[in-house]
Amino acid sequence: MLNVEHLKKTFGELEILKDISMHVSDGEIVTIIGPSGTGKTTLLRCINFLERADGGTVTIDDVTVDCKSPASKDILRICRRSGMVFQTFNLFRNKTVLENVTEGLTVVKRLPKHEAVCIAREKLETVGMLDHADHYPSQISGGQQQRVAIARAIAMEPSILLLDEPTSALDPELSKEVLTTIKKVAEQGATMLIVTHEIAFAQSISDRIIFMENGLIVEEGPPEQVISNPKEQRTRQFMRRIRPEDYEYII
Repeated sequence: MLNVEHLKKTFGELEILKDISMHVSDGEIVTIIGPSGTGKTTLLRCINFLERADGGTVTIDDVTVDCKSPASKDILRICRRSGMVFQTFNLFRNKTVLENVTEGLTVVKRLPKHEAVCIAREKLETVGMLDHADHYPSQISGGQQQRVAIARAIAMEPSILLLDEPTSALDPELSKEVLTTIKKVAEQGATMLIVTHEIAFAQSISDRIIFMENGLIVEEGPPEQVISNPKEQRTRQFMRRIRPEDYEYII
């Protein structure tokens, strides 16, 4: 379970997040959509403490952190309960696919190597990358690298998976394989908060969709509401401007 209350973030005089409150229940898939530059990525990074928010609280399971004066031990506890999948994969270039997945298991969880390898191989099989376990990132495609990044994240068994525009660096064909992988992981009961520009994907996978603009949550609700019958005028304007091809993704 994730609960965010009154989260605020500024860069200089620019207010990026304006009193954001939201929640994600266990097993729920929530996607965030909206124009570029509206604070979606910053929200994810503040939840995972890759960025420090100026105020508000973040709760994951039984751990609550006051973002204004966070204790280091509590930040670590939040980070261990959340997994992050980045836009640009962020794999270790000098490690094999298998080693990228085992790294967190051995260093952070301090599991024995043989146990870490078993878990890593299981997760690589889940994302369809076990056959590439001995390859280096430079030897596989961008879509395959992102699938490895997903395996690395779920191997740590986080309470919630945070995915930041996981297909933004990929061409349409590679995007589809990554989105299919995400849906497969979701069907296994994962809890996810996903920032995406893939509207059809958001519609197909989400229990709930959040529309953000200018650092605010403008509207949230089930996919059929936010995408097909929005209540807010700004949401309606945004959805009307989406190109028809953005709806063509089908899993």
